[in-house]
Amino acid sequence: MALRVTSNMMSNQVLRNLNRNLNKMSEQQNQLSTGRKINKPSDDPVGVTYALRYRSELSANDQYQKNVDTALSWLDMTDTSMSQAESIMERLKELTVKASSGTNPQNALDSISAEIQQLKVQLSDIGNSQINGKYIFNGQTYDIKPYNSIDPASVVTDPGSVEYAVGQGILFQINTTGNEFFGNNGEQDNVFSIIDRLTTAMSGTSSSNFDDIAKELSNIDSRTNKMLAVHAETGARTNRVELMESRLYNEEYSLTELQTKTEDADIADLTIKASVSSNIYQASLAAGAKIITPTLIDFIR
Repeated sequence: MALRVTSNMMSNQVLRNLNRNLNKMSEQQNQLSTGRKINKPSDDPVGVTYALRYRSELSANDQYQKNVDTALSWLDMTDTSMSQAESIMERLKELTVKASSGTNPQNALDSISAEIQQLKVQLSDIGNSQINGKYIFNGQTYDIKPYNSIDPASVVTDPGSVEYAVGQGILFQINTTGNEFFGNNGEQDNVFSIIDRLTTAMSGTSSSNFDDIAKELSNIDSRTNKMLAVHAETGARTNRVELMESRLYNEEYSLTELQTKTEDADIADLTIKASVSSNIYQASLAAGAKIITPTLIDFIR
């Protein structure tokens, strides 16, 4: 049995086709105007899931990069402070060698002692170095000034670790305590204790005093070597953080590329498709006009 096709059926079919072509053209033009192929979740439900994941990972990566920048600033400040302290240790040794000569009169020892006292003050200032209002040599109590000018040799700095998250599940210690670098309270080679003993020994010119001054040379060498070892560890930490910085930049590039492939439209390809869709829609309108326009009067003619 043949199917009877009415003009109403033809008109409805033409309208459905026109609407389908119009929706496709509208969607492509919307993507062109926004530059994105996903403008609402229904455009690509799976793609939206990936896009949200990439955005979350990029946000976390951005925070890790900020932490790395802060960590590097802290480590750079620590490195500078340690270099300054090591220079002072060199000068301290020079003055101690000079003072240990038994030919020095008391006025010469007084002059050397006065300079050594200034070195002590300068070392205390280095021990109180800050970055962004935080004392870098006082562990987790970085809001408290660690070294006092009265008796820095007796200071006990906080042993806590200052850590920053520099990657997924990666906590990295960036600080060095003052006692690690300048010496613990009671240690023979505590730099402030060395200076105190030198000052006492320089108050007299007897042979025993000159012997006491010379004895401090080994303590100065011991503390200098420990400072250099701690300084080297700080350098190793800096290298590690710089590697993490490079890794985070690479991850950001990869995630951004994946996000772009998921969300952004291929403008060149989309421009061609939109042009084709527009031509199809115009052709559909022309064909539909020929089908829908005829009336009973047209058939009577």
